[in-house]
Amino acid sequence: MGETKYLSGADILVRTLIEQGCDVVFGYPGGQIIHVYDSLYKYQNEITHILTAHEQGAAHAADGYARTTGRVGVVLSTSGPGATNLVTGIATAYLDSIPLVAICGNVPTTQIGTDSFQEIDITGVTLPITKHNYFVGSVDQLADTLREAFALAQSGRPGPVLVDVPKDVQVAMCEYTPQPPVEAEEKQAAKEMRIEEAAACINLAERPYIYYGGGVLAGGAQEEMLALADKIDAVIGCSMMGLSAIPTDHPRFLGMQGMHGHYASSMAMHNADLIISLGARFNDRVTGNRAKFAPRAKIVHIDIDGSELSKNISAAHGLRGDIKLTLQKLLPMVDEVKHNDWQAKVSDLRHKEEEITDSRQGVTPRNVIMTLNRHLHPNTPVATDVGQHQMWSAQYLTWKTARRFVSSGGLGTMGVGLGAAIGAAFGTGEHAVLVTGDGSFGMCLNELATAVKYRVPIVILIMNNGVLGMVRQWQTLFFDKHYSNTVLERKTDFVALAYAFGAKGERVADLDALDRAFANAFADDGPYVIDCAIERDEFVLPMLPPGGSMDDIIVKVGD
Repeated sequence: MGETKYLSGADILVRTLIEQGCDVVFGYPGGQIIHVYDSLYKYQNEITHILTAHEQGAAHAADGYARTTGRVGVVLSTSGPGATNLVTGIATAYLDSIPLVAICGNVPTTQIGTDSFQEIDITGVTLPITKHNYFVGSVDQLADTLREAFALAQSGRPGPVLVDVPKDVQVAMCEYTPQPPVEAEEKQAAKEMRIEEAAACINLAERPYIYYGGGVLAGGAQEEMLALADKIDAVIGCSMMGLSAIPTDHPRFLGMQGMHGHYASSMAMHNADLIISLGARFNDRVTGNRAKFAPRAKIVHIDIDGSELSKNISAAHGLRGDIKLTLQKLLPMVDEVKHNDWQAKVSDLRHKEEEITDSRQGVTPRNVIMTLNRHLHPNTPVATDVGQHQMWSAQYLTWKTARRFVSSGGLGTMGVGLGAAIGAAFGTGEHAVLVTGDGSFGMCLNELATAVKYRVPIVILIMNNGVLGMVRQWQTLFFDKHYSNTVLERKTDFVALAYAFGAKGERVADLDALDRAFANAFADDGPYVIDCAIERDEFVLPMLPPGGSMDDIIVKVGD
């Protein structure tokens, strides 16, 4: 422990962030948090503050930082609209189990409940979308509350925690004694009896499939998962949240499965007689019609959050515990086997996938992403917004390094991408990429100002089709082509806009020009916008129709 000092609450807040190893925070100042910003000025040599264009962008940046580093992201805002502007970012982190600490200023405690100017009950507002939130009523509670928030955000199933700090608490004086960085609570494996029962089930399987999600990344369990797959001769698929956990070219990896997953991955899961689920929650985009999901499979579900076990899909064996520790205990209990017939079946599925994969020439979505792949380094983080471009990225991007795919899974937040890419660039120290669409980019393009101000190296690829592509795809397939409010008909010139913000940009019309544009963009040390036109009626395929099962999967237009 360090020397005890007598400090203001604002100084205590900033000093506690520094003691917890926080090197960068994202935020936007205002009247009810101005004292904290004065303290940030004092300690600017020890902690960096990134001023975003909007609080939502700050929350997404803190989220992108957390996703790529595995550390707690921190965002600051003032009260009232500043705090409510964080809500979408907090909810995005909550649905994807991302460790985040949001710190809001508020009116003085004497004015709480009086409808003061810019007063809002932000703890009440965010109660459903945080692991926990705190109202700090006294300065002597502040440091320990922040420490507890950091510990809680990264313990168990990670997630966002909010700390609301009234203005008079920021001004009040109190003793402060530095403490070491808090550690997450001690992890525990699942119960031994449950592991033994699961091992016995696994040893009876002939068609094993390992399905993993973001929990494998959060728990750092990749090595154990791959060891299990090798020992029981299983194939591997993942949810979107699991992407980048293992290299794309791993011989057992079939890719993302689900509504827009790889054909081989989805069909192998459908035909398996055993699914070992690791840190995934079987949401509707994964299962389709749950009554028809993987009808021949027994489920072994391992998750640190016991509330997920049998929540959506009934598990034959539900194991609550840390995935890494549980797999370490499970591995010696399972038999080393080969499943030649199963591997042959999977090989047939891979060949079928190759046959249905889009092989057209020209500026197709697949060719655009494959062109981007040639310019990515192993450590390059790629953020996406939400929509068709997100699914094409999930299907075709290649990965070498974990925590390099940054995308909103559970909430599906359009506009998340630019803020997240900024956070990813600060978190990794690498040139970042944003893959977006013209609809999503229009949501939060104001963060170009942030990227330009701080010379953040981001390659921004806009897959521009002039429509809200994913909704239009549904309208085409299921609503008799009633294109209600999905044709944007905007006159926005994204290249001119880039230059207006102080960035660079260019428009491309063919793959050679796109290749050159990527070379130019990666050579630049700031944000660079590439406006790439694609056809408005390109589809994301395969596609599981709403309410359908894998027997109804659409692999080409006209199915």
